[in-house]
Amino acid sequence: MRASASQARLIEAAPVFAALGDPARLTLVSRLCSEGPLSIVRLTEGAQMSRQAVTKHLNALSDAGLVHSERSGRERVWQLRPRRIDEVRRYLDQISLQWDAALDRLRDLVEDG
Repeated sequence: MRASASQARLIEAAPVFAALGDPARLTLVSRLCSEGPLSIVRLTEGAQMSRQAVTKHLNALSDAGLVHSERSGRERVWQLRPRRIDEVRRYLDQISLQWDAALDRLRDLVEDG
């Protein structure tokens, strides 16, 4: 039962890891994290890609649940979805604890052996 719950969390987190695996998307997330909500115009400024490419990447991040947008007048403003990021962070924390426990068991085995 425990393995299937862990598998379910992995399946839920997989789109996030896939989305963040692209350097352009990771850069967009980083900017939204440090600068707060930004319009597509602002996100395109300084980017080495077209507005269409930025929009494509934002849509992929949105599909993964990492960002969302809202209309503000004529502009669409993008912002992070912190809840989704927290969910994935908790999953990574769980994996880290499992690795720590496995390494402790290995160290104990080597020291006792």
